[in-house]
Amino acid sequence: MIRRACEMADEAKCIRGGNGETLMKKILSGADEMNGKGRMFNLMTLLPGRSIGEHTHTGDNEIFYFLSGTGRYNDNGKTVEVAPGDVAVCRDGEIHSLANEGSEPLVFIAVILYS
Repeated sequence: MIRRACEMADEAKCIRGGNGETLMKKILSGADEMNGKGRMFNLMTLLPGRSIGEHTHTGDNEIFYFLSGTGRYNDNGKTVEVAPGDVAVCRDGEIHSLANEGSEPLVFIAVILYS
């Protein structure tokens, strides 16, 4: 399968009560496209001042791989600074959130895999 950049859907929405919209490019979505192993593989952008609200993962795991910018990641109640090259993993039953408190866009890959 090949998916061209022009075929990837763009979306912007407020996620989990976060501040402002998160910009998303859907690389793969849904169980069919991810061979039943997950439901999301996106390129995400949080502009300065925007965030993804705190939430718990149930039945899945989410992985963030940070490409550019800096942010503050809530890892089960512990706030951690994240930067390019860092990886954050939220396992089934854990909580997380993410905020861009910097002056540059925070760009990352987000993948959700089933537990």
